[in-house]
Amino acid sequence: MFLKNFLICLFFIAFKFNVFGQENKIVQWGNWQVWGAQPNGTYQNPILPADYSDLDCIRVGNDYYAISSTFQYAPGMIVLHSKDLVNWSIIGHVISDLNQISPELNWDKMNRYGKGVWAGSIRYHDNKFWVYFGTPDEGYFMSTAPTPAGPWEPLHQMLNSKGWDDCCPFWDDDGQGYFVGTDYGNGYSIHLFKLTANGKDIIENTDLVIHQSKGSEANKLYKINGWYYHLFSEVKPEGRAIMMERSKNIMGPYNEIKQLSHAEKQFKEPNQGGLVQTQGGSWYFLTHHGSGDWSGRVMSLLPVSWKDGWPIIGEVGDDGIGRMVWTGKMPVLKTAKITPQASDDFSKSILQQQWEWNYQPRAGKWSLTENKGWLRLYAFKPLQPGNLLKAGNTLTQRVFRTSHNEAVVKINISMMAKGQRAGLAHFGSPNYASLGIINQGTSKFLEFNIKGEKVSGITVTGKYIWFKSTWGLDGISQFYYSLNGTEYVPFGSTYQLAWGSYRGDRIALYNYNDLDEAGYIDVDYFHYTY
Repeated sequence: MFLKNFLICLFFIAFKFNVFGQENKIVQWGNWQVWGAQPNGTYQNPILPADYSDLDCIRVGNDYYAISSTFQYAPGMIVLHSKDLVNWSIIGHVISDLNQISPELNWDKMNRYGKGVWAGSIRYHDNKFWVYFGTPDEGYFMSTAPTPAGPWEPLHQMLNSKGWDDCCPFWDDDGQGYFVGTDYGNGYSIHLFKLTANGKDIIENTDLVIHQSKGSEANKLYKINGWYYHLFSEVKPEGRAIMMERSKNIMGPYNEIKQLSHAEKQFKEPNQGGLVQTQGGSWYFLTHHGSGDWSGRVMSLLPVSWKDGWPIIGEVGDDGIGRMVWTGKMPVLKTAKITPQASDDFSKSILQQQWEWNYQPRAGKWSLTENKGWLRLYAFKPLQPGNLLKAGNTLTQRVFRTSHNEAVVKINISMMAKGQRAGLAHFGSPNYASLGIINQGTSKFLEFNIKGEKVSGITVTGKYIWFKSTWGLDGISQFYYSLNGTEYVPFGSTYQLAWGSYRGDRIALYNYNDLDEAGYIDVDYFHYTY
């Protein structure tokens, strides 16, 4: 009996601790009480419980840089920086004007929900940073910059064709550039091209299909220890899994193939991301969880173990395939605790990097200098009356899935015009909810709105009003208002934050006028604590 109990104890100890010696807590999806860097020198997945989709990552010296897709939001293609792969801050965007891609991404069209800027890749080559990405309707684009914070060159269109996604460049030791991408419109065939010497264009007649399988995309190219590795994901019966094929020749054939991780639908299928090696020689995979929910596709960091020449992602099972890992040692020790920017007092003359407009904003209809220390938003007609999804110059940022979230905004409403609506929203497509002020001409009153279903509230006569939203790990939000910034009153029903158009929920400041191009609000501050 003693021996039996002893063996049972050993089993549970082995189960509880992963290969890195850290406690591998069993986490129910979405119910993480802690995340990111921990005080004991470990990290907890997700490292960023927010919508950072379609990730790619590189290291340059002692710095790590990542990019994430932004769809119809502007500016486009967010750029992140880290010293340790766990603590990330926002340093910029690649695309300042989405009209470089299509006028359909402008405030006067707004026709690209679920489309726009999809997955891309970031690389460092020839003393410059390079970003390549695709849009499902317009094709492939690229840009370069001397630093990842920019300024980035105006976009250059490499391929004008629908139905392509998930691209990546690669430069071989002789300086020749290559480019890989998926033609999902043609059976998810993956094509390899040569690049021109300046890296800006595909060389005609160099096209070679190197792989094709169900849903094969999320492409990356690497050269490691003399092998050319093509990383991708594909859809298997159990879900989307990370795959890799390799060859001794860049042009193939890629006859050797290996599954690197299990799909694990219970953990939202971690699959798209980038392999990166630390200064100390360890390997990691920075990834999103591909099956989105109201928090979007959140970011995790998975250890990589090289087995027989293959980078197995996560904890290596008896079958040689990786599984999700929730905890691990920090890749780099003694770094500062950093989280992405959120709050803003609008004291600077440029908009801070955490903000992204819904579509390219209308210039001249917002200002950070006309009333210093305040964000001024001018109202104009939406493309459809009363529809927040068709209202230009809605300002958004990502929400987090943490145990407590609180967003508060203070607004000067004294210059609102008849027909104007302004306030705080949880924003997505096709779902949204808002609490704000509507000016009927003779009076202003509260209005709570869940996608067209409206509830009116008290008349507001003061100059200022405060709006607040709170939510937790369950994503159930409650709106509040205050007339003095101290006492808050709940208003409207609770709202379940929602996934839509490949995006998680966002918190948003909105301001439009159904009747005329008239009126404005001034926003004193936006405080978001998570």
